[in-house]
Amino acid sequence: MTHLPAFPSIDHFRPAQTDGLYTLLHNVLYDRKVVRYMEKAGYLQRAGYKAFDSDGNMHDIVELHILSVRYAIRRSDLARAISGHVFVQVEDITHNWNYYLGATRGLAQISVSGKALNIDIFNEGNFTVSLRALGSVIYGKERFAFIMKIPETPQPQKMRRVTLDQRRISATV
Repeated sequence: MTHLPAFPSIDHFRPAQTDGLYTLLHNVLYDRKVVRYMEKAGYLQRAGYKAFDSDGNMHDIVELHILSVRYAIRRSDLARAISGHVFVQVEDITHNWNYYLGATRGLAQISVSGKALNIDIFNEGNFTVSLRALGSVIYGKERFAFIMKIPETPQPQKMRRVTLDQRRISATV
């Protein structure tokens, strides 16, 4: 009986080194480091206060701290987003004797899988927070939940085909 290691090395799962496809995949996928990981970008917490909107109505809010900037989502809108897969506004929050909701700085919606809340902050990027962690914060089991930045996918560069009869034109200034 042969003894197998508790954690098999990656060599057990690799095809033979002479396989041309393995060499191609190895060079493309591993050498370019295509794999990108999400990074922590902030946190979400239940606010212990209410905020006024532009009409003077008070709202319970959930406070988001993303890249050292404070934002807010209305709790009633968040409940609608979780139940109905609709977009909700992510708004500025300011403090001047009371808390006030300001301009819309982004949108949030439930992910396609239904396991996360995806947040799109205009000109800042895309972020996500787990619905399980979000629920723990809303129901008071946890104080905060981490918000992760979704890495941007690089746009592939278009390769232009140059024919032999094309001329190269140089510009002089």
